[in-house]
Amino acid sequence: MQTFLVGGAVRDELLGFTSQDKDYVVVGATPEVMLAAGFRAVGKDFPVFLHPETHDEYALARTERKTAKGYKGFAIHASPAVTLEEDLARRDLTINAIAKDSDGHYIDPYHGLADIQSKTLRHVSPAFAEDPVRILRAARFAARLTEFSVAAETLALMQQMTATGEVDALVAERVWQELAKGLMEAQPSRMFTLLRACGALQKIIPELDRLWGVPQSAQHHPEVDTGVHVMLVIDYAANCNFSLAVRFAALLHDLGKGTTPAAMLPRHIGHEERGVSLVKEVCRRLKVPNDCRELAHIVAKFHGKLHQAPQMQASSLLNFLIEIDAIRQPGRFKEFVRACEADSRGRTGLENCATAAADLMLQVLAAAQSVDAGAVASAYTDAEKIKLAVYAARLNAIKLAVPRTA
Repeated sequence: MQTFLVGGAVRDELLGFTSQDKDYVVVGATPEVMLAAGFRAVGKDFPVFLHPETHDEYALARTERKTAKGYKGFAIHASPAVTLEEDLARRDLTINAIAKDSDGHYIDPYHGLADIQSKTLRHVSPAFAEDPVRILRAARFAARLTEFSVAAETLALMQQMTATGEVDALVAERVWQELAKGLMEAQPSRMFTLLRACGALQKIIPELDRLWGVPQSAQHHPEVDTGVHVMLVIDYAANCNFSLAVRFAALLHDLGKGTTPAAMLPRHIGHEERGVSLVKEVCRRLKVPNDCRELAHIVAKFHGKLHQAPQMQASSLLNFLIEIDAIRQPGRFKEFVRACEADSRGRTGLENCATAAADLMLQVLAAAQSVDAGAVASAYTDAEKIKLAVYAARLNAIKLAVPRTA
C-alpha cells in the first residue's frame, strides 16, 4: 500500500500558493484495509475515506469508463491493481495530474511540471472530452492563473465538446458552482472569454453571450462593445474584492442591451426594464441562490436610475431609497452601490472616475437612517399618520445633509 499527495495541493505548492485541502490517492489497498486502519468511509460513488486524525481525504486509486452523457455518466473501477499513473490519467489538466510521494519526490507522468514552467493549461488525455464540467474547470483555472494560456489542442477539444452537444448535459447546480468559483478568481473575465471561445457560453448563458458586438455610445463607453464593458466591470469588482453577489450582479447588469432594437443603437433606452426578465430567467435556469438573485435583479433594474441621482431632489432620492428597500436592507443597498460603482469604472480609461452618484446615495441613506422612526411614531396612533411623519422626518434629514436638494 502506497499513499501519494495529489491534485490541487501539489499544484498550489508548485505555484507558491497556500492550499487548505489535502487529497491523497492510495494505491494497492482495499476498502477493508482502510477501515481496519481506522479510516471512515464517506464516498458515495467511489471509495473515499477520511483520515482518523487529520480528516484529510484518501481515495483509492481508480479508473473511469464513460457510459452516458454528462458528468455522472461514468462507471468507476477501484482495485489494488489500479496504478498511480492510471489514476492520474483520469484527471482534467496536466497541472492537476502531478503526485508527490512520502519522500517529497514528484511523480509527473503527463508533464504537468513542464506546463507549469511554460504557463500552459493542457488536458491530460482525450478522456477530458468525456466530462463537460471540465470545460468549466478549465475556464475557472484561466481566471485564477492569469498568466497561463490554454493549449491550442485543448481549446480545439473544448470546441469539439460544445459542437457534439456534451455541454448540453451540464446540470444547473454544477454550472452555478463553477461559475461562482470563477467569478471569485483574480480575473473572472478570462473565464467568460474562454467559454465564449469554445462556444460554451452561448449554451450556458446565451443572454450574456449575445452582448459581444452590441455597440454603445462611445461618448459614455469608450470601449463601445457591450460585452467588453461587462468584462471590465466584473474585473473591476474582482480587483476591489467585492462579494460574489456583487460580481454576479455586475455580470448580468446589462443583459437588456442584447435586446435593443437595431434602429435604436447605439442608444439603449429602457434596457434596464428589458434586462429584468432576462436576469430572472438566467437565475431560474442556473438555480442561483437568493442573495445573488435578488441583488442581480435590483442592479439590472435600477443601475441606470442610480447614475441619475445627482440630478434628483430630496423627495426623489428618498423615494428611490424606499423603492429599493434600502432603509430596511442597508447591507444589500451598499452591495447595490458597489455594483454600480463597478459599472461606472468598468469603462476604458475611466477606471478611476468619480462616483458622485454612489457617494451621494450612501450619504442620503445615512441621513435617512439617522431618523429615530420609533421616536417619531410615538407621537401618533394612526398608522397612516405615522407613515407620513416618518417620511417627513427622513425627508428633512436628507435636506439637511444634502442642502442642494432642498
